Amino acid sequence: MNIVILAAGMGKRMQSALPKVLHPLAGKPLLSHVIDTARALSPSSICVIYGHGGDMVPQKLQSDNLAFARQEPQLGTGHAVMQALPQLRDDVPTLVLYGDVPLTRVGSLQRLLDTAGDDKLSILTVDMDDPTGYGRIVRDQDRIVRIVEQKDATADERAITEVNTGIMVAPTARLREWLSTLSNDNAQGEYYLTDIVARAVADDVPVVSAQPGAVWETLGVNSKVQLAELERIHQRNLAYQLLEQGVTLADPARIDIRGSLVCGRDVTIDVGCVFEGDVTLADGVTVGANCVLRNARVAEGAVIKPFCHIEDAVIGAKSMIGPYARLRPGTELGEDVHIGNFVEVKNSQIAAHSKANHLAYVGDSTVGSRVNIGAGTITCNYDGVNKFRTVIEDDVFIGSDTQLVAPVTVGRGATLGAGTTLTANAPAGKLTVSRTRQTTIDGWKRPTKQPK
Repeated sequence: MNIVILAAGMGKRMQSALPKVLHPLAGKPLLSHVIDTARALSPSSICVIYGHGGDMVPQKLQSDNLAFARQEPQLGTGHAVMQALPQLRDDVPTLVLYGDVPLTRVGSLQRLLDTAGDDKLSILTVDMDDPTGYGRIVRDQDRIVRIVEQKDATADERAITEVNTGIMVAPTARLREWLSTLSNDNAQGEYYLTDIVARAVADDVPVVSAQPGAVWETLGVNSKVQLAELERIHQRNLAYQLLEQGVTLADPARIDIRGSLVCGRDVTIDVGCVFEGDVTLADGVTVGANCVLRNARVAEGAVIKPFCHIEDAVIGAKSMIGPYARLRPGTELGEDVHIGNFVEVKNSQIAAHSKANHLAYVGDSTVGSRVNIGAGTITCNYDGVNKFRTVIEDDVFIGSDTQLVAPVTVGRGATLGAGTTLTANAPAGKLTVSRTRQTTIDGWKRPTKQPK
């Protein structure tokens, strides 16, 4: 099949310079959700119709298997589909989707396609408790004969609860003919795609319908309020999927997934957590409240305490992170590693059973096993121009308030005394101290404030 995605609208009510279809839902543009759904149907081609925002839409979403056609000026939905006609094959049907309707599921569209076959016009319709503002589906027996807009409907027609979602499938050759006969003789001066229903009825082409699994699949975004409402619907759906898989969520209303979250068995997630990019939590992982994880892999049994920020990092089994820890890109932690409160790790590998429990910075470092890094320790990895690496071998003890000025190596089993500034390699198995000798000055008195 051909797929045409209409994405040219301005979205005035969004109150934004960003084209409406590029506003994010669950961390990616509205239009990207629609494109991903379209690709899941394995179409012959996908053509995106863009307009407002200039070339921002194709620049943001360009891909080898996407075609773009510009609608300028914007003269209605029928006019938008006309822009795609050069891209369409006549021997397969054409499915029309909307770039601001992000949550339609593949199964619902497949039902629509199955209903249409190769020779019918099929419309995705939905029954609404309050259909105010929507075009009503008018039937004769079971057959759709027309779509009437709210302002043109009679009292009986306004009582109809089945409405048009705008999503439809048509035989492509017929679609070309019907579009060529559309008129813009209306108050808006636009060419309406819905007018092809009357053309199909006149040509004795069956007009049929299918319905989605839920009304929210057909909801569009025209304002920040509606965007926020769909965000909550989507996040609720994702949360319920996790619950069905056995994940424990302290509150399914207080989790945000902006990418892919894969969880093993007996995973527990507290409130206020945000997961971005690709995140994997293995069996038995616990994530405390108000954590942010982006592109992270957490091995089995690890505990992430509240208020941690983890990005592009790997956490080993049974490790303990936080609270208030930050793991920056390039961090790889082995088994049973402890990273405590206000500790930052960047572009470093820390091997099994090592600990940095308090107020430390470990950057551009290779840390061995069973290393203890004392409070206030930092690796001085940057000289203002270049970055250098620190190597800390197995079984090292680093006293509090130590600075390791890279490039430097601390040998296996070495001990660095508290307050050391290490500028040369520390030999294995020995104590290295660089602080000055302690001195007590007899007779010294603390200054006192002079009377005024």
